[in-house]
Amino acid sequence: MFNRTIHFGLVAAVLLLHFPHPALAQDPVFPPGAETAGTAPPSEIMLRAAPLMKAGKGDEATFWFYAGQLRWRSRLNANPDQDPTGEPALFSSLFETLGPSVNGWAFGDIPKLQRTIDAVLLWDARYPDPSLDPAVHRRMRAGLTNLRDQIGREADTIRAERASRGLENR
Repeated sequence: MFNRTIHFGLVAAVLLLHFPHPALAQDPVFPPGAETAGTAPPSEIMLRAAPLMKAGKGDEATFWFYAGQLRWRSRLNANPDQDPTGEPALFSSLFETLGPSVNGWAFGDIPKLQRTIDAVLLWDARYPDPSLDPAVHRRMRAGLTNLRDQIGREADTIRAERASRGLENR
């Protein structure tokens, strides 16, 4: 029994080294400024999406929108007693203002959106914000991972809904 366990473990290790998870097979190219945005305020990160959408750079806008959301949700969930007219109101405003155009673009290509979410998670791990509560931030990262997986499971339904509303599926 012990030999089979070792053998299986070695085979699994070799397979992982030769055939990494597709999300890890290629290191994503982060948008310009990613190296310095790690400790930027979430509002600054999220606000990067607006001019990019206007410039027709929907993929970059999606990255920054989701990166900002991840960091902001971590802050808000770590400090639920904040003044609701402060950061929570600003987040809601940005989410309502930027969300429809960014998500309208992003959900037009589900596989690309999933890859973008993977890139956001990798960026977040590579350029951490040490001011975030680690336990809360792990939960928020898990939530974003769950969203990515849910989008994949519901891709056909999302595409059909978009088509019925006359929205593009790329």
